[in-house]
Amino acid sequence: MEVIKPKTNYAKDSEEVNFFFEKYQDAQQDMELEVENMDVDVETVHPSRYIKKLRAVANREDDKIIFELDDIQAFEDDGNVTNGLVRKIMTNTWHYIELIYRICDKLMPIPINPIGHMDDVLDVIMQHRKDKDQNRAPEDRTRFPAALTRRYSLYLKPLKSEKTLAIREVNGSNVGHLVTVKGIITRVSDVKPFLLVAGYSCEMCGDEVFQEVTKKNITPLVICPSEKCQKNNVKGKLYMQTRTCKFIPFQEVKMQELTEQVPVGHIPRSMTIFLHGSLTRSMNPGDIVSVSGIFQATPHHGYRGTTSLLTDVYLEGQYISQLKKQYNKMITTPEISEKIRELAQDRDIYEKLSRSIAPEIYGHEDVKKALLLLLVGGVSKSMGDGMKIRGDLNICLMGDPGVAKSQLLKYISKVAPRGVYTTGRGSSGVGLTASVTRDPVTDEMILEGGALVLADNGICCIDEFDKMEDGDRTAIHEVMEQQTISISKAGITTTLNARTSILAAANPLYGRYNIKKSPTQNINLPAALLSRFDILFLILDKHNVEDDTKLAEHVAHVHQHGKHPEMESDLLDVQMIRHYVAEARSKRPVVPPDVSSYMVSSYVQMRQEQADAMANKKAHTYTSARSLLAVIRLSQALARVHLRDEVMRQDNH
Repeated sequence: MEVIKPKTNYAKDSEEVNFFFEKYQDAQQDMELEVENMDVDVETVHPSRYIKKLRAVANREDDKIIFELDDIQAFEDDGNVTNGLVRKIMTNTWHYIELIYRICDKLMPIPINPIGHMDDVLDVIMQHRKDKDQNRAPEDRTRFPAALTRRYSLYLKPLKSEKTLAIREVNGSNVGHLVTVKGIITRVSDVKPFLLVAGYSCEMCGDEVFQEVTKKNITPLVICPSEKCQKNNVKGKLYMQTRTCKFIPFQEVKMQELTEQVPVGHIPRSMTIFLHGSLTRSMNPGDIVSVSGIFQATPHHGYRGTTSLLTDVYLEGQYISQLKKQYNKMITTPEISEKIRELAQDRDIYEKLSRSIAPEIYGHEDVKKALLLLLVGGVSKSMGDGMKIRGDLNICLMGDPGVAKSQLLKYISKVAPRGVYTTGRGSSGVGLTASVTRDPVTDEMILEGGALVLADNGICCIDEFDKMEDGDRTAIHEVMEQQTISISKAGITTTLNARTSILAAANPLYGRYNIKKSPTQNINLPAALLSRFDILFLILDKHNVEDDTKLAEHVAHVHQHGKHPEMESDLLDVQMIRHYVAEARSKRPVVPPDVSSYMVSSYVQMRQEQADAMANKKAHTYTSARSLLAVIRLSQALARVHLRDEVMRQDNH
């Protein structure tokens, strides 16, 4: 029988990775070396990029090493290593990570700084053991596992050219491979300590025994395996010593497919992701991310712990890339900053930005201006006694069918860094706020956030708002004003943050707006809910030959060419809008005394006009103190659009 030998030569691959660590210089380093004198020892004066990383780890300046596959791919393209090494790493990732770990341990330089009192317990314990072992024979010295002595974590960064997969595209052929998956984070567990190395001490001989943990489950050692106990013919009992164990942070994350990745008639699939070390706490519910990791399979434990023929799959996270960054985390280049300054000098910046919102949709200039103010928002304030005044705007679009309300909502949910789109009929009160579920890992009762929690510090778009049940709609009342969700169920009593703007779209009571009925009869929403909206738009589909012709030509052009007509040459793209909004949200405009007096007098006049209308039974709206707060928020948002630090009088018109 012929024995098939594996083609992989791990010894040769180890030598090549070692050579890569010692020799690789990035493009910037290569340019520096070309212009300098090359008579000196280059490796001493100009160490490679990864040797620098190892020095930072040895001196405790960093605790992670990111091994970029693009670097070794460039090294491979230059003919320095064998072709196919990158592909081997991507198809047998776990084994090559251990190989790279051993090379890092081998090349790790001696730290410059000696151990001090600020070092952790394991450093001090290992130093004491080394001092104690100096007078012992080599075979009697304490042997520390490599995982215990390492003070760093190794992560692989995938190739930039690597295809990003949907969750349903990952199958059995990818087990053990490095894959990149894109989706939205729906649930994040608490960070728990994960046992990496277990430390024991023997009650008879006093020796320390270490056990590396390679699986999710561990069988603790009971009998001491040391030579002392074997020579004395005794079975020393081992006791786990927590201080000598090594723990790393562990977090479980649930990712779900994006809406555009789900085929028609299917439900979204989800995947479990395990994060270790510095990758924990890097994602929150509602984030849209691409995660690179090792696709692993583990036995499924069924009833009473029995092992099933099925297997559970998960992704061992290696690299995380945020696809929609928060405003405060967006990276602004000098070119973008200069462009923002130029735009801020334009007097028509308000109109230019509003025209750039959903240019494929014809008309609705005033609605687009309001949506721009929704993105920018007002200034949130916290009082000394703990009371908070929201700065986020809430807008309701009420109108006839076919006026592009849903398209505007979907556009805003994509532009906002954290945007969630849902419908009234398909949403329950629990689905909007939070539900109580049982954690499959810890078996504890946990809270799983709904759409409003996922949209924290973002925008929640609710379509078909009028189709919601009254009981489910009341769950939004607290969110729209206090911006919190109070939960008291299943033994969990807490308050969740829901600092979100609500953008709702609804149809009138009779399907289309009935001009013979009053606005109150057409809207058919409770006053307690309407007062929480800063702006309520009535969008009517009126017949006009000129407007109908322009609208039809616009729609025909979009369907024919796949883009909006080139009516404006100065429209801004989505990325530029995000950068400008991020800059605007960094401003905190204040209301000067003269503008404050104008607001007060205008509010008093509005209240008087409403009182007169109620006396004549012609009142269609209700003006309250919330109306004054809405005016303040809108004026602050308009001042932010112009990047001003003060609210001006024209901002209130």
